[in-house]
Amino acid sequence: MGRIRRRDKEKKKAFSIFDDDEPSDVSEDEDLPKDEAGRRKIKRQYSELLGVRIEKLKGRILNRERINKTIEGVYFICIDCKKVCHNMDDGLLEDPENANNRCAPCARSKGIPLPPGGGKGQAAA
Repeated sequence: MGRIRRRDKEKKKAFSIFDDDEPSDVSEDEDLPKDEAGRRKIKRQYSELLGVRIEKLKGRILNRERINKTIEGVYFICIDCKKVCHNMDDGLLEDPENANNRCAPCARSKGIPLPPGGGKGQAAA
């Protein structure tokens, strides 16, 4: 019986939306903490993935993640600025009906009072 040669170097790399093909953005993320740089990368990937559907999904929560036992992270699209935001970076004024979620800067500009803590950290109820 003949042996099968395996060449790991010649295997083609499969496409993944989570691969970072743009090393030029790495320089701006170098001075940030690792978790904040990771959130910035995920927000950029959400924006690229959703594209024109951001207009349809504005104000909605995209994903919730458990950072530790007490802190919950939330990715959402702000209804006013239509950017993908995270509550740890941008703050969150959460709507109970999941239709009018806002980041803290947009809520302040509209004159909406923020919950204690400035809307950052844990998701506001």
